[in-house]
Amino acid sequence: LPLMKISAWHKAQGDHVEWYSPMFSGHMDKVYMSKVFSFSPDYEYFVDADEIIQGGTGYAISLVDGVEQFDKSKDKPLPDEIEHIYPDYSLYPEYTKDKAYGFLTRGCPRGCGFCHVEAKEGRCSYKVADLSEFWDGQKNIVLSDPNILACKDHMDLLKQLVDSKAKVEFNQGLDIRLINDRNLELLKQIKLTNIHFAFDRWQDKDIIEPRLRQFAKAGYNRNKGKVMVYILVNFDTTIEQDLYRIQLCRELNFSPYPMIYDKEHCDPIHKKIQRWCNNFIFWSVPNFEEYMKGVC
Repeated sequence: LPLMKISAWHKAQGDHVEWYSPMFSGHMDKVYMSKVFSFSPDYEYFVDADEIIQGGTGYAISLVDGVEQFDKSKDKPLPDEIEHIYPDYSLYPEYTKDKAYGFLTRGCPRGCGFCHVEAKEGRCSYKVADLSEFWDGQKNIVLSDPNILACKDHMDLLKQLVDSKAKVEFNQGLDIRLINDRNLELLKQIKLTNIHFAFDRWQDKDIIEPRLRQFAKAGYNRNKGKVMVYILVNFDTTIEQDLYRIQLCRELNFSPYPMIYDKEHCDPIHKKIQRWCNNFIFWSVPNFEEYMKGVC
């Protein structure tokens, strides 16, 4: 998304923009490099350019004593004139055919210890754009908002999505703790697809579980809307608590998706739980113990 906005801005200045290729591009005035994750490898070849600009969360994250830390001084937010430009979707034609991408809000009030949103965007959800800033009639909209329901303007923003009549995916999920009768009525009017929730914090069980049941009662499941629940494991929960959350998803006909914190150093059992849930066999093998008998 930042690269599409940067491309649109440069083209508006009359600049020529293309994907850099060491064999065919020749000398460039400026080359932009972006990455989201710290573990993504850097471009390994020589770049023939006067200036190389690196940006994205991946460059601002470093490991400190085995824990990922976000260094805000290394973060490079786009200038307003680029941040709020209509993206150059032609940069990714295979992914953006009749599809719009963007943020309506930034920030999140939760401040979870496993998440970098607080350090990057602040501990408050706030509106950053109207839908028209990056949508122009496409049939599909993909939103990357970290917590749109925590924004005081979320009802107006949801109404914009209703009026678009487009299929909408919140790819970072909706905060199930903030679902209520009013916003649920608007959510039901949106053509939601690939619906993501998270049940990460066990201490929020008494809030999250009834809200998940409320959403299931509204008729959504892994078939209608393709409801998936992210379940953080290997952070601060027991295996019993992990399996409880997973089995709740089975009961509600939602697809559980275990997310392993520190996958490189986790106990192997977490990878086995993830394999069980992310396999078609999950719906025919009702419990983890039975699954383990089959794989051992």
